[in-house]
Amino acid sequence: MQPHLFIILLVGGALVLLCMWAALRAARMRRYMLDTPTSKCEGVFVGDVELQGTAESDTPVHSYLAEIACVHYTWEVSEHWERTVVETYRDEKGNTRTRTRTESGSTTIASGGEQLPFYLSDGTGHVLIRPDGASVETVTVVSEYCSPGDPLYYGKGPRGAIADSTHRRTFREEAIPLHHEIFVMGRARERQDMVAAEIAADRDARIFLISVRKEAEIGRGYAWGAWLWGIFGAVILLAAFLILANENSLSNGARLLGSIATVVGYIALYAFFWTWALYNSLTTLRERVRRAWSNIDVELKRRCDLLPNLAASVKGLRDHEAETQKVIALLRSQAALAATDVRGGGARVVGLAPLFTALAERYPELVAQQGFLKLQEELVRTENRIALSRTYYNGIATAFNARIAGFPHMLLAMLAGLRAFPMFEATRLERQSERVSFAE
Repeated sequence: MQPHLFIILLVGGALVLLCMWAALRAARMRRYMLDTPTSKCEGVFVGDVELQGTAESDTPVHSYLAEIACVHYTWEVSEHWERTVVETYRDEKGNTRTRTRTESGSTTIASGGEQLPFYLSDGTGHVLIRPDGASVETVTVVSEYCSPGDPLYYGKGPRGAIADSTHRRTFREEAIPLHHEIFVMGRARERQDMVAAEIAADRDARIFLISVRKEAEIGRGYAWGAWLWGIFGAVILLAAFLILANENSLSNGARLLGSIATVVGYIALYAFFWTWALYNSLTTLRERVRRAWSNIDVELKRRCDLLPNLAASVKGLRDHEAETQKVIALLRSQAALAATDVRGGGARVVGLAPLFTALAERYPELVAQQGFLKLQEELVRTENRIALSRTYYNGIATAFNARIAGFPHMLLAMLAGLRAFPMFEATRLERQSERVSFAE
């Protein structure tokens, strides 16, 4: 084989494999997004999660160009230039000649940006987002093309000029404004400063995305990417074959048969890798369903351990307050009797006063009412967490069941022994519900 044909074959094969990898990756990311139910902030658990809400912060940053409150922004100022270049060359006869041409372009003369941890809020609660290491998709808040007469030209840009400048600048700023609707997909973990979840970069996470686009729009982008990369790979492979066929002077019939065989072979190879990726995605989704079920057990165990202890604490506060109120009532009765019986003054009330003083010093505030309110809030919060964990399980189990019920996934599921998961039903829950009672 001639060296240039070997290079064409090698480069073409590498490009085809690269396109196939990009197509499979885009398809896998789309499936991953479809398989992950959108959670509520109050129901976020440790593991892969996706959320939809607004970007919130108590201490937002202000963007450099637009000067708006935001949680992330980047800006750039580029200056345009144009110059005439004289170059020397030799013509066909070997004579030295000169010619001029005009070059133009732009150079970035200033840039910057800032971001900070922020909260995603959706009405049920909020989750801390640490954006370092995330793929951030923003909205354009400034895009201006101006000359020195515009206040923005020197107001936000450098005073000097680059070589061959046309004195035209482009100002561009991208940001996630405060209160803007965002979509976040990543891996949740437990916060270090409190018992709550946060979403941060994780090297084992498949994706960490913060986007101002909707989930459906992002999914369509991955779908188009899978199709386009796959078609592009087939075109490259077919072009490489036709070049080789032309070099070897194949007949038209041989070229047609070879082209068909090349396309069929490409589709077969793509189908093999697609099946492989599909099986891996199904097994991953199965493990996520199992983890979602274990999250229900975690929440039930939390309820079982937390509520009795919390109820006992509130009951202790209630008993203490009742005892204290009884002492106060006795003291008031004693004082009233002493005021009635004593004539001429000088009487001093004793008896229960030292006990009352000791109680006041030990418990300066009576907080039973606040304790009951906190218990009520924790009861509601705990039951909501359990309900959300059950809802998350049903969502992820539904996604898995729908996947293995459709064609061609059902064939692979049958061969791999994958079975549908049952939906959560409270009547089948063989666990004793926790009852809170303060009756003596």
